[in-house]
Formats: sequence, structure tokens, C-alpha cells
Amino acid sequence: MQLYHHPFDLDSQKVRLALEEKGIDYTSYHVNPITGKNLDSSFFKMNPSGRLPVFQNGAHIIYNTIDIIKYIERIVEVSSGSQTISSSGRDVIEWMHKIQEWDPKYFSLSHTPEKHRNYVSKFKRQVVIARMADSPELAGAYHEKLREAYQTEEKLKDADVLRRSKEHLIRLLDEAEKQLSKTQHLAGEQFSMADVMFIPILARLVLLGLDSEYITARPNISEYWFMVQKRPSYKKVIGKHFDGWRKHKTLLKTWCFVHIRSLLKRY
Repeated sequence: MQLYHHPFDLDSQKVRLALEEKGIDYTSYHVNPITGKNLDSSFFKMNPSGRLPVFQNGAHIIYNTIDIIKYIERIVEVSSGSQTISSSGRDVIEWMHKIQEWDPKYFSLSHTPEKHRNYVSKFKRQVVIARMADSPELAGAYHEKLREAYQTEEKLKDADVLRRSKEHLIRLLDEAEKQLSKTQHLAGEQFSMADVMFIPILARLVLLGLDSEYITARPNISEYWFMVQKRPSYKKVIGKHFDGWRKHKTLLKTWCFVHIRSLLKRY
């Protein structure tokens, strides 16, 4: 089993948390979307959307985050042969879909310094153009990615788009706050795949420096966040890269790559 992912990517974090929680071994391939590695022709042929994560088990390839997590649960069921292990129930599945409905892209980008955001966006557009020249047989898919990049820049200028994204997030957090006043975890007393889906959102808010507004202001989520950070899966998947000085190391490494390649015009 192989997973194409990156520590920065929210959906990648969800899948990796699921794999760690279920104790499944897999081969890890880092594909950094900020540096444009998800646009390399070898990856693009496998997944023309260029999105992460991608899970491969033999000839079976899955792109959708929830589908990957459900597949992981089925693997555990089959390999264990135990009648006591079952896939996520209705409440868990409902929460998984509810969480996945929020697209973090515009919210995250809107809280990134505009200078850095524009610099990376320009770099990624140059990467698309360079890959298009190298792989003309994929020109149609690369044109779509270029169009998507320009659309993202336009939507970031639209106050309504940003407002809707923020309001969607607040509704999700408020509902989670209400649920966590009744149960220890998001879909009941036991840790589940709903929590696997939710934890990376909280981690993203902390990374953006928004924890006081969105987490601390909600006492139940704040207590929950303190608790889940102690899990070994969190420490391996997220904490390893974004706690303390590691956060600066992770971000600096990527920024240096983009800056050097831009100076040398090597895309």
C-alpha cells in the first residue's frame, strides 16, 4: 500500500491519522503541492486533478478522502477476521461528510500574507506552464490546473467567498462545541474516524495563529483539543511537523525551495 501525501495538506493528515490509528503499514511518498510536485507528469498521469492524497493498493487507486478512510477500515476488518471490529456507524459517517463539506482552501489562503501567497501562486503557474511544455499529451489537464489557479486568485478578491467560508467553519465549530458538551468525542464516547477528520482542522487553525478566536473561545473544543494532542497518531502525523520550532523548519524549507527555484527560473 502506498500513500502520496504531504504534511501541509489537510486531507493528507486525515488519511495518515486513520492509517496510524488503525496500525496499517504503508509506503509514504511526499508530494509537496506548494513546490508544485503534485504537477510532475508521473503523478499527474495517475491523478489529473493533482490533488492529495492518493492511496494505492496494487492496481486499486483512490482519490477521495472519505473513500480512502472507509477502504482503510475495510482492510482492518478483512485482515483481522474479527467479528467485533466494524466500520464506522451512521453518526460517524454523518460527521465525516459534514466536516469534509468545508473547503479550507480560501479560508487558509486568506489568512496567509498576500505577498507570500502571490509569490507562491506565480511560482505554481510557472510550474504548470513548464510541465505543459514537457508533457504535451497532458496539455488539457494542465490547462485546467492553470485555469483553476487564476480562478482561485479571483475568488480570494471576493469578500462574499471569504465570508461564506468563514461562516461555514463557524457553523461546523459551533455544532462540534455543542456535541462535545454531551460526549467525550465527536461521534460518541469513543475516538472514531470523525475525530480523525476533525483534528486536522483544529491543527490548521493553530498553524494560522487563530486558535484564540476559534478554539480557546469554545471551552469544550478547547478541552477536546488538549486531549487529542496526546494521541500517538497526532504526534506522528501533525505534531512532528508543526509543534514548536518544527513548524518554522517545515515552512522555511519549503519557502527556500520556492525562492531558489524562482531565482534560477527552474520550474
